[in-house]
Amino acid sequence: MSQRGRGPLLLGVRHHGPGSARAARAALDAAGPGVVLVEGPPEADALVSLAADEDMVPPVALLAHVVDEPGRSAFWPLAEFSPEWVAIRWALERDVPVRFIDLPAAHSLALRAQAVTPDDLEGLGEQGEDQSGDDVREAMRVDPLAVLAETAGHDDPERWWEDVVEHRAGAEDAFAPFEALGEAMGALREEYGDGGHGLDLVREAYMRLQLRAAQKEFADRVAVVCGAWHVPALRVKTTVAADRAVLKGLPKAKVDMTWVPWTHRRLARAGGYGAGIDSPGWYGHLFSAPDRPVERWMTKVAGLFRDEDRIVSSAHVIEAVRLAETLAAMRGRPLAGLTETTDAIRAVMCEGSDVPLSLVHDKLVVGDVLGEVPDAAPAVPLQRDLTRLQRSLRLKPEALERELELDLRKETDAARSRLLHRLRLLDVGWGEPARSVRASTGTFRETWRLRWEPELSVRVAEAGVWGTTVLSAATARAEADAIGAQALADVTALAERCLLAELPEALPVVMRVLADRAAMDADVGHLAQALPALVRSLRYGDVRGTDTQALSEVAAGLAERVFVGLPPACAGLDGDAAAEMRGHVDAVHTAVGLLENDGTAGHRGRWHSVLRVLAARDSVAGVIRGRCARLLLDDGQLAEGEAARLMGLALSPGTGPAEAAAWIEGFVGGGSGGGLLLVHDERLLTLVDDWLTGVSADAFTDVLPLLRRTFSAYESGVRRTLGELVRRGPAGTGPTAAVSAAPPGFAPGLDHARADAVLPVVRLLLGTDDADAYAEATSGSCSCPGSGSGSGRGDNDLVGVA
Repeated sequence: MSQRGRGPLLLGVRHHGPGSARAARAALDAAGPGVVLVEGPPEADALVSLAADEDMVPPVALLAHVVDEPGRSAFWPLAEFSPEWVAIRWALERDVPVRFIDLPAAHSLALRAQAVTPDDLEGLGEQGEDQSGDDVREAMRVDPLAVLAETAGHDDPERWWEDVVEHRAGAEDAFAPFEALGEAMGALREEYGDGGHGLDLVREAYMRLQLRAAQKEFADRVAVVCGAWHVPALRVKTTVAADRAVLKGLPKAKVDMTWVPWTHRRLARAGGYGAGIDSPGWYGHLFSAPDRPVERWMTKVAGLFRDEDRIVSSAHVIEAVRLAETLAAMRGRPLAGLTETTDAIRAVMCEGSDVPLSLVHDKLVVGDVLGEVPDAAPAVPLQRDLTRLQRSLRLKPEALERELELDLRKETDAARSRLLHRLRLLDVGWGEPARSVRASTGTFRETWRLRWEPELSVRVAEAGVWGTTVLSAATARAEADAIGAQALADVTALAERCLLAELPEALPVVMRVLADRAAMDADVGHLAQALPALVRSLRYGDVRGTDTQALSEVAAGLAERVFVGLPPACAGLDGDAAAEMRGHVDAVHTAVGLLENDGTAGHRGRWHSVLRVLAARDSVAGVIRGRCARLLLDDGQLAEGEAARLMGLALSPGTGPAEAAAWIEGFVGGGSGGGLLLVHDERLLTLVDDWLTGVSADAFTDVLPLLRRTFSAYESGVRRTLGELVRRGPAGTGPTAAVSAAPPGFAPGLDHARADAVLPVVRLLLGTDDADAYAEATSGSCSCPGSGSGSGRGDNDLVGVA
């Protein structure tokens, strides 16, 4: 039953081509074969009947993975407009047997494990997509469509294919398109051989054996749906012995196979798949639109823009359709393609801008469609437990990225949080923590960014070795990670993750390892790096009602060891090491505050004593001494004038300019509000100004980059105010000391009138006053620092730095 005589019906197609899918369906209707053979792994024969299930919604993919090593896997994706999918559905609807005839996945995955050259890595050809694909292979392949398009005088293979296949009406002879494409591929195979497609000769030998077996059973009532590249090889007359000789000695692995959801985004070439297409959303539209595809496409685009609050009317749609059709006629195309519709949308709906077009490309041309598979599809126990949890928690996997806000005081949200944290422990990155759009510093709220990728099915299969449920698998993985952790900080971070994931059985193991590592680790940097995560864990335990007594004891012991070891560890550090240690000091300071708030008393006083020692010790780097002095000042631990005394010592003539600049950076730099501190403390500002004006020209050049880095972190209003203060002279000591009055808001005493101006606003916020009183109280004007009308540009060194 060949196209023109006896023999099998060979339907050479383009994978994921809607035109090929329509033509294949027409040819199958005309021929009525007794069996349909499809390019794909034979292990899927037992799963093909699931394609008829009403819960099977493409795009989907066949997933094969090695049983003992799930990471070695391959996908065979199928979309609604894939010719293979159309052939499978055609056969199942008519009770016609369907068989896959490509090289078994057991061989192809085993061959990949032994591959040593780019050619040897081609075990799955165009359709099967290796999870560990290599870009080198793509560069060595011959692209049949590109060669045919170039031969026809076109420089764009996609556009040429659309013109000759996708946009052509159905031919009167259903077999004519396949005969023409088969002849073209035959000429290419004569010229290029296997075209750099690696193990295609092995695959095609196996296909011929399966084709012969089907012919013995069904005579000539056999139809084959495969990549057009393989058609010439299936027509070649070879002996059974020759084909078996090619397959002799192939390695083999034990594999499992199932159906998994796929996405349009993964069908796109942008996702890195050789059998992909540039515009799966557009091809899906061409396949599903019953008529007038351009008009229906423009309507979709208009709906998308309206959902984004862009003004698009019916007149825009009509004009865009007319323009697209005119462009197609001018360019000699049978139908307006994606290029013409995009040009028309840009001109009519986007006013010539490419910015809105990116939305069209992302949402429609590619799309975020995620397929579905029925529950009857084989799956590892862990996958079934995950599916059950997703349904019970109403967390549906979606291809479109979305944010999820969780309130941990609600039972359902707390359970969702536990699931997502447990999956992260298993390296199943369905959700990633994100910064909430709501300003909140509490621990009762979490924000997640969710997006389901097809590869996560492989990650779930890999994680199945740890357990049959998400809870048991996460527990076993956490225990193993704790035992194998190399650094103390890794163990403390793991303890924090165990509390977040609520793994009570794993926590004792992690805590035992943590205590052992903390006792043996003498590096103060490691201890300081580990403490913040431990203290955060105490807070998370409070939120989730977890007993954290053991964790609290370890954290207290760790803090005491940091207090003892930090002063000698800060002596004699170079610039990079001092900057790193300064970060540790900040982290410990925050952690001590949290420890005190959690009822572990006494640590704050000990920590302040350590800060005093560091701030006064000359052997400690300037950036650390300055930072310690600032932390003491912020905590109210410096007596009146003590901060100015410390700064005066650090900026005295006996201190080198570089060391003094580093002290300034530690005291007022790093985004810690140091600019406002200088604004409101005239003595400190005067000390910095006097020191800077006394620095020699050569030394000033050396310290300028450090000072610029310090002052550039301030907000522009703060820098402007500092310049104004320096120009006018704080406390009447600057170059314009003749000015009798200090700048508004910067006099030595408290301005009660200005302070009282905020009271009406406070009353309004607290609900103790009405709007009329507020309007009356604020009817006047208020002069605020930094908001004056003058430019306030200073004329000395500090103004230039700021």
